[in-house]
Amino acid sequence: MDHWFLQGDYTPIPTDVPMMLMGLLLAFVCGHAIAWVYMFTHTGLSYSRSFVNSLVVIPTIVSMVMLVLSNNLVTAFGLMAIFAIVRFRNVLRDTLDTSFILSVIVIGMACGTLKFATAIAGCMMICLIMFYIRMTSFGTRHRYDTILNLHWERPAPEIRALDDIFGRHTRRSRCVSERTVDGSSGVGFSYRLLLRDPSRLEDLLIELREMDGVARVTGLKAEAESEV
Repeated sequence: MDHWFLQGDYTPIPTDVPMMLMGLLLAFVCGHAIAWVYMFTHTGLSYSRSFVNSLVVIPTIVSMVMLVLSNNLVTAFGLMAIFAIVRFRNVLRDTLDTSFILSVIVIGMACGTLKFATAIAGCMMICLIMFYIRMTSFGTRHRYDTILNLHWERPAPEIRALDDIFGRHTRRSRCVSERTVDGSSGVGFSYRLLLRDPSRLEDLLIELREMDGVARVTGLKAEAESEV
């Protein structure tokens, strides 16, 4: 029988079709695993369905690329020329997104070179690491969790009267700004607070509003400190 359908795959190195299908399927499954982990652990505002879909597709594409190369130097140079023509311009807003992209690319390479044990072990390790980072909030610095703004209408030195209230409600407090508003009496203060009980922020605000000399009290939750 003339294997015309597979004759291109038999040159120069015969293709093991079952192994090829296994590699592509494993790349697809591992891509799904990485995508599910991304969906579960993502906490930012830049969530994109197309990005999640790309995490599923990219490993299979890379696996196919490695199978096409198959130690063929001529094909490798041809593929480099094609990728030089086709450019992908997409800026990733989150640094961790780059880690997911690199993960699926490397897993696809492992599947394409038929290193199935490496692909499975790498996929499991990456998933465990991503879950660990998400569950432990690794890298987060909880120095302060609340931003408090108020207008102090009494003499500025008497601002120390707030220390007793802060001592009851907070573990740590720090005045980060002091400003005078033109055309109005008093001074505006901004504080960073680490509350003893974050659910009792409203109790702190009520107590401050009832204090003599305090006006325009506002408080809001501060997200984990961002790196600049």
